Amino acid sequence: MKILFTGGGTGGHIVPIIAVARELRKAYPQKKLQLAYLGPKDEFGSVLLSQEGIKVKKVLAGKIRRYFNWKSILQNILDVLFKIPLGIIQAFFSVFFLSPDVIFSKGGFGSIPGVIAGKMLFVPIVLHESDVAPGAANKFLSKFVSKVFVSFPKTEYFSLKKIVEIGNPIRREVMEGPEEEAKDFFKLSSDKPIILILGGSQGSQRVNDKILEVLPQLLESFEIIHQCGERNFQEVKAGARVVIEQEQRKLYHLYPFLKEPELRKAYILVDLVISRAGSGIIFEIAAAGKPSVLIPLPGSAQNHQVKNAYAYARTGTCVVIEETNFTPHFFLERLKSLFADPEKLREMASRAKAFSKPEAAKVIAKYLCSFSKD
Repeated sequence: MKILFTGGGTGGHIVPIIAVARELRKAYPQKKLQLAYLGPKDEFGSVLLSQEGIKVKKVLAGKIRRYFNWKSILQNILDVLFKIPLGIIQAFFSVFFLSPDVIFSKGGFGSIPGVIAGKMLFVPIVLHESDVAPGAANKFLSKFVSKVFVSFPKTEYFSLKKIVEIGNPIRREVMEGPEEEAKDFFKLSSDKPIILILGGSQGSQRVNDKILEVLPQLLESFEIIHQCGERNFQEVKAGARVVIEQEQRKLYHLYPFLKEPELRKAYILVDLVISRAGSGIIFEIAAAGKPSVLIPLPGSAQNHQVKNAYAYARTGTCVVIEETNFTPHFFLERLKSLFADPEKLREMASRAKAFSKPEAAKVIAKYLCSFSKD
């Protein structure tokens, strides 16, 4: 069986594809399954996909920018007249020679060439939408697909005849592991509650800056595991050395990026997660059964992070602090009030577990297997 994945090239697209690929490997013997990915240049994503045995093919992928200045207008013209058409031509030949049984699109501007080429060559196409509010690319692509899998109830825009709510595909391996091994890895040094702070690639610097402002006060009550982002690591490390005392440093565990085994260990240990509100991370937090504080990225496309956060919060799983309210005093008081009510935290954790849909990747894999010609 041959399956072609396509997506926008960010971690939010790549990680769910990996989750589905792993379930496909379980369903099909290795020798009978060919997996490929078609998308824009993304070195980090290419490494992750290659490690999973997924052949990566790069294509040009333009996009339409919705902010208007002379630079963006020129870029839009170049993308519409050159990059997008050339990307579709590249994708056409890739799809033609691969001849996949089905295309699984994770959406985003990077999936447009592959989906259009697949439609031209009469290949069945399945789309997954992670967010409550779909982006422009997925709204456009939904016209070419037979099925749209969605993560959240009441996902906007799509025809009810096409959608199936299944959750967001997550890596099961992130949820499993022994607690003692995790404690040894992070070298925890107190009996204080443990907080995991997840800063991603988008907007993490603003979160990091606020955390540094209150870090001494945080460490009075909590032990912190902080993923600050590769680009911000040196700056955050230097800032932390300035603001915290020597004796507090053993309570602060700073990392540029937590790889899968490290993230698994962190989820096992922590009492609360602080994060942005991308769909992928929300469903991982939920599957781990952890209460959370979500700080949605303002100005994200279609305001999707704010909508994701409040859709999740309505189930009683998390607290939402919008960035305009993310002030040191308010943030600290909110954390203290949460930990002053252990029963509330246990209820949030229970509701998070109930919200999670850890079988999403398996459901998609099973559906993709139904297109097999073997």
